Amino acid sequence: MEQLCVKGYHVEVTELIDRLRARDWRVTPQRRAVAEALAGTHVHLTAEEVHAAARRVVPEVSLATVYNTLGELVAMGEVAELRIGESNSVRYDPNTQTPHHHLVCRGCGLIFDVHPSGVDGLSLPRQERYGIQVRAVQVTFVGVCSNCAETARA
Repeated sequence: MEQLCVKGYHVEVTELIDRLRARDWRVTPQRRAVAEALAGTHVHLTAEEVHAAARRVVPEVSLATVYNTLGELVAMGEVAELRIGESNSVRYDPNTQTPHHHLVCRGCGLIFDVHPSGVDGLSLPRQERYGIQVRAVQVTFVGVCSNCAETARA
């Protein structure tokens, strides 16, 4: 059975599907393939990557169906849209159940979910909020993974 697994937090794909069905979401083969594409550890795929994975299961699934399904999952709060890294491309994070932050490789764009210490104590002084009500804090650590560092040394 496939699992969505992030640092001690496990959700089986069937649990995600059950939550979606409880919301009267019709689970078609195409939608199931999209949900299954999001399974795994540290998953942060683009729509195109989700499409490629879903096509391995349901070859006729269209990119439009993938975008529509991802949009529905985001609207339901089951998946988060991320714009991380220098490309600012949209990636989809299925880990919406556990608060976390991200570690990104500047070279290849690899993204990991991380749970740093000290983030809970962060606050923004009122004069630096510019009238915006802060609802969440997102911390992104940026660096270079060992593969990219090795390639740069070569």
